[in-house]
Amino acid sequence: MNSDPKCKNNISNTLPPFSVSYTPKVSSILDKLGCTLAVSTYQAGKVIFISALNSEKLIQLPRTFDNAMGIALNKSKLAVACKHNVRLLKNFPQLAPSYPARPNTYDAFFVPVCSYNSGKLDLHDLNFLNNKLTGINTLFSCIAEINNEYSFEPVWQPPFISDLLPEDRCHLNGMAVKDEKIEYVTALSSANTARGWRNNKMDSGVIINVPDNKVVLDNLSMPHSPRIYNNKLYFLNSSLGELRLADTDKRTSKVIVQLGGYARGMAKYGDYLFIGISKLRHSTPPFNELPIAKTSFAGVVVVDLPGKKVIGQIRFETSVDEIYDVKILPDYRRPGIITNNRKESKMFITMPSDTFWEAKEKSE
Repeated sequence: MNSDPKCKNNISNTLPPFSVSYTPKVSSILDKLGCTLAVSTYQAGKVIFISALNSEKLIQLPRTFDNAMGIALNKSKLAVACKHNVRLLKNFPQLAPSYPARPNTYDAFFVPVCSYNSGKLDLHDLNFLNNKLTGINTLFSCIAEINNEYSFEPVWQPPFISDLLPEDRCHLNGMAVKDEKIEYVTALSSANTARGWRNNKMDSGVIINVPDNKVVLDNLSMPHSPRIYNNKLYFLNSSLGELRLADTDKRTSKVIVQLGGYARGMAKYGDYLFIGISKLRHSTPPFNELPIAKTSFAGVVVVDLPGKKVIGQIRFETSVDEIYDVKILPDYRRPGIITNNRKESKMFITMPSDTFWEAKEKSE
């Protein structure tokens, strides 16, 4: 990782995969907060942990998840929405000191425990709500519970969706949660026909109040990642690269910060917002004319929320073009993670009272 005050884009193509540059303040902020970022990129098929090695240097740990989208955290559990399933991992910190590949390196250690075979639902935002794994089922235009009984169990659908069919009618995508309940969701339109959201996707986005079953904001530009912070509803007006604050009573919103790229994925810790930024798909004609067409990149920006300004950024110079989710792993300065495609995933044993790494067999 390269600490670059200007985060220059003129990077040689000879850089290794997942090369990153970042402004110096980012490492200082993460070091001060004592937390780690978890970033998902479906395009590169990874969940990436980004931690501060110290106040001047970041370190990253990419792990493979097929088409990684929404990330959910619940104390010791971490879930990732993948292409055909939801993969559940659990933190066993006692495994960390004796991890064979890197002993005495990590202060937490996430290992795979099970997988829910959901089928290709195009799951977006994901959360643990009242100990139930709940996600935005974009293909079927509904909120769904993910469990070991079915591919999914629908629990709510927008008022304008007449049937639950695999048609991605409105491109439902994000959820804002308060007190273990979903208060708002975002969608790219209020269409009720198969993939109808594509007809006018640049300014037909909506925010829906779930308890009231009403659209409270409309004419938005591909909204994602609604979040409730300090009892206020924030969201990303993605294709305009805006962080916005909603006034649902007046059915209006205002721009808080211009982010400089296609914005999607947001998490708050302390006074800071960490927001995912994706490169624009320049092959799509409407995107070429957007104000952010010349400034978009792939990475994370740090916003000082009280000051209403961007104060730092992380840029992926290679491998990553699109970010979906950003989550905070609080109190973990350098968590480890292994996935099923790594040999170490077959070497650990856990039980309520203890954990073990498989001992190497000695030749006779």
